[in-house]
Amino acid sequence: MLQKRISIAIPASVVSDTPHLREKTSKIGLIGRAAAIFRVNQIIIYPDDAKARQASEPRLIGTLLAYMETPQYLRKKLFKLEPALRYAGILPPLRTLHHPLNRKAKDLKIGEFREGVTLSKTAEGTLLDIGVERPALMRNAQLPNGKRITVTVAKVNGQVEVKLANREDIQEYWGYTVDVEDWTLGKILNGGDFELTIATSKYGVPFTDAAMEMTERWEKARTIIIAFGAPAKGLYEIARSEGLNLDDLAHFVVNTIPKQGTETVRTEEAIVATLAVFNTQFRF
Repeated sequence: MLQKRISIAIPASVVSDTPHLREKTSKIGLIGRAAAIFRVNQIIIYPDDAKARQASEPRLIGTLLAYMETPQYLRKKLFKLEPALRYAGILPPLRTLHHPLNRKAKDLKIGEFREGVTLSKTAEGTLLDIGVERPALMRNAQLPNGKRITVTVAKVNGQVEVKLANREDIQEYWGYTVDVEDWTLGKILNGGDFELTIATSKYGVPFTDAAMEMTERWEKARTIIIAFGAPAKGLYEIARSEGLNLDDLAHFVVNTIPKQGTETVRTEEAIVATLAVFNTQFRF
């Protein structure tokens, strides 16, 4: 079956309507959880206006989403103490397969994939922290310290040994990447090399009306992006602010929450609702 790469694009102003860092952190936690639940591979944070491009919010969102995605045993080595992480303790755990609970070397299995960070070089190779009580050795490799890599367990008796893994060989969901872009919505949808582009809007075509045609396109596409609007303005308005027409940017503009009972739907709510609908209709 064709391997899909699902991306979502969220606006830099997604937490602009939330004044306190604690509440911002909580909202970003909901987005990260939704992305992991529905096996999103990439989260793109795009500037939806000039203020968003210059503000600190994109970096805050990117830092918190990346922190969530990083296995707990690597966080202290990969993240410094900074104001953005002040309330990181309230972020919900992802509990994905690359966040293993096993912390014992004796319980490792040959061929098991792990995330690791390089610690030091030796005459034999490079030592890595892979989340067990002692470092693992990657033989005949001299890698810089502090580098996060994906490995597979090659030996468990005595010195634990690992080999560099090819992420394409991992069939299970292995988390998401985070990209904070300077590209506008229009550039992302038009110039991002996505084979299928989907925009969400309450002014879009009801999903049920477009589902059959979307399914045909989804089955053939390998790279797919789903774009979401901001708290203060939807994707049509964001596109118009760039001098563009949303209908010309995306293959489909769909409403996944028809007959909504509230005047507005928050971005984090739209993400959950949309991905849930798509998850039942399409093969991720």
